[in-house]
Amino acid sequence: MISAQALDLYTDPETNQIFSEPGHGRQRLGSFVRAEDSPAQISEQSTVRQPELATIKEELAQKSKEIESLENRIKEETEKVQPKYGPGLHFESADGNFTAAIDGRFQVDSQYNITNDVLPATGIALPNELNSGANIRRARLGVAGKIYRVWDYKFEFDFSRGNGSVTSGITDAFLRWSYYDPFSLKIGSFKEPFSLEEATSNRFLTFIERNMIANTFVDNPNTYKTGIGANWNEDRWQAGIAFQTEPIGSWSTAATSVNPNGNNSRNNGSGDTGWEVIGRISFLPWWESNTRFLHIGGSGGHTTVNNQFRADGQFNNGGMSFTAFPGTNVDRTNILNTGNLTTGIKGESGSRQINNYNRYGAEMTMVYGPFSLQSEYIQTDIFGSGYGGESIWGAYGYASYFLTGESRNYRAKTGTWNRIVPNRNLDLKNGGWGAWEIAAGYDFIDLNDGVVRGGKMSAFKIALNWYPYPNIRMMTNFIHVLNINTSGVADKRSAGFNNADLNMLETRLQIDF
Repeated sequence: MISAQALDLYTDPETNQIFSEPGHGRQRLGSFVRAEDSPAQISEQSTVRQPELATIKEELAQKSKEIESLENRIKEETEKVQPKYGPGLHFESADGNFTAAIDGRFQVDSQYNITNDVLPATGIALPNELNSGANIRRARLGVAGKIYRVWDYKFEFDFSRGNGSVTSGITDAFLRWSYYDPFSLKIGSFKEPFSLEEATSNRFLTFIERNMIANTFVDNPNTYKTGIGANWNEDRWQAGIAFQTEPIGSWSTAATSVNPNGNNSRNNGSGDTGWEVIGRISFLPWWESNTRFLHIGGSGGHTTVNNQFRADGQFNNGGMSFTAFPGTNVDRTNILNTGNLTTGIKGESGSRQINNYNRYGAEMTMVYGPFSLQSEYIQTDIFGSGYGGESIWGAYGYASYFLTGESRNYRAKTGTWNRIVPNRNLDLKNGGWGAWEIAAGYDFIDLNDGVVRGGKMSAFKIALNWYPYPNIRMMTNFIHVLNINTSGVADKRSAGFNNADLNMLETRLQIDF
């Protein structure tokens, strides 16, 4: 029998505290006597309660393990995704298997036409002129990252593209496998591997707009196409090849805002998708340092064209046209225009049908400290009914110099230009003025050969670029059109620009992250 002086004790398993009264969640330890009580009573109580105490201790140990396990899980979940900053917003799992980075760009442009002397329009035709104004040239938001380290992905949407078509706003949307370090394989929507200037992001161009041959032969037909591509890159060279079809969404003004030919909705009468095999290689034959090197490269591609006709032989949709504008950024009216290269009634005399075209390109750039040179040549040969390999071509060249001593930033892995980082960011208190660059170049394109009559044009341009910080740049371009020859061009709008005197002043404010 337990002494009347015995005391009941209780414990809280979560806090391990001892209590003399029962309460919520408390467990009874047993009855205990004071040390002054008889040894016989104490011995009797200890003997009686020993199994119960052992059970309680075992339960407490189990509860402690469960609490520790729960705390570890909470810690793992808390540390599973950690945000990081610089230059954009990055997320990374604790084990590094999953990453995501949010990026974007915002380009605000303006164009003022100093002289706009063109042939007057007649009848119901629109005026033959370029218009001054301002617009949002690009507004893109994207996410890119890795999955289990060997897979990476990118998805980007341009809110300034598509004229309301959601799919046409998509630029990059691909998944890439890079298990073996020099080699990678990607599938989805991505840029054609063609031309140095086209491969370079528009964030890092020297001039506001790409030169005419890149716009005409690569950008205007929409360089973002759906397919599969493979790349191999080493320290001093890279090569890429792709099999691609048409862009995401309908191939129309919604997709390119430039080339209105074709329809990719795959309805009855719209036909199979066009396809192409295309590739680019570049390497550094001379490399002394990151600021002294020579880059050369070449591109090539074969593209089939979708043509669809009605039952009576009338042309329905598809075809292809090549157009050009002199580096304008707000009013990008086509001054040169071959018109649709598929014309007439199928099979009848005088009709023509473009079935495919081949493109070839050569590129060179040299960097020597703050000074650099860059030039490219691109030729397109046209084949089909009524065509015999007519060649339309063009070239450009320009020089660039950093007044503040920086050098153009080259990325050998992709054979492209990268971000300019000022030696000293803008800091008026400590004498920092950012990076300042001047550039001047010549641009030429000829869309006349054989039965192809699109006109030809040449232009001179100069640029002044200011990079106050790595992610902000302000650009100013002056473009003087040296010669426009659209004599004999079927497109009436283009014909109105024959021998036009055009001078444009353009600006851009760019922020990207």
